[in-house]
Amino acid sequence: MPTDAAYSPMSLFDLTGRRALVTGARRGIGRAIALALAAQGAEVAVHHAGAADEARDAEAVVAEIAGRNGAARAFAADFAQRGEAGRLAERIGQELGPVDILVLNASIELLEEYEGISDATFDRQIDLNLRAPLQLVQALLPGMKARRWGRVLTIGSIQQLRPHPQMLIYAGTKAAQLNWARNLARHIGGDGVTVNNLAPGTIWTARNEARLSDPAIRREMEQRIPLGRLGKPEDLVGAALLLCSDAGSYINGADLFVDGGLAVG
Repeated sequence: MPTDAAYSPMSLFDLTGRRALVTGARRGIGRAIALALAAQGAEVAVHHAGAADEARDAEAVVAEIAGRNGAARAFAADFAQRGEAGRLAERIGQELGPVDILVLNASIELLEEYEGISDATFDRQIDLNLRAPLQLVQALLPGMKARRWGRVLTIGSIQQLRPHPQMLIYAGTKAAQLNWARNLARHIGGDGVTVNNLAPGTIWTARNEARLSDPAIRREMEQRIPLGRLGKPEDLVGAALLLCSDAGSYINGADLFVDGGLAVG
């Protein structure tokens, strides 16, 4: 432990000089994490899928970061297109430089009864939730290892533990993602790179707004959560900063729930 009187443990969270890619960062959890990383000094690539409304949201995130004297740029990439994730990594490398922090937040969930799952909906969820993250890891992890510093943070879900009956594919991809994070953590442990999973519980985001706006559903969910309230995207920020900075340098292969106790309630 440093003994210098000027030492501050908060300096371990300083990300000055680091570059981060946050996928699905135009709103919700991705936006909150992008803002937090930028506030700690990281230059952030704010990913969105490319539609006009998504581009506007992403540029608003960039503008908010700039308004706080941070650095960020928006990058469009539709992960439903095969190979687009790899091309995104290449563009960011050319335009910003090497990526030190990869936050895999973008995903899609399609509610269906298992009998009605089609090839199209199966493929779409696999492409966005597994194939694109794999391509980004393949593109960016070797550089982190070579520079001997890197952070990969996968954003999981309570669904990996308590799957919703209408989210067979989505929940399965989140469970697979956790397996990948643990697997990768074993392989890169000596290279200054960590890989961890951050699993949100019931978070009030645009994705969940329609369902959680129903007072009866909201009360039911709140009663199941030991802390007695729904989560907010900002509730993920502290854990994300820990796992993306030097403060979490000895945390590797972890699965951290931010769910108000839902996983154990």
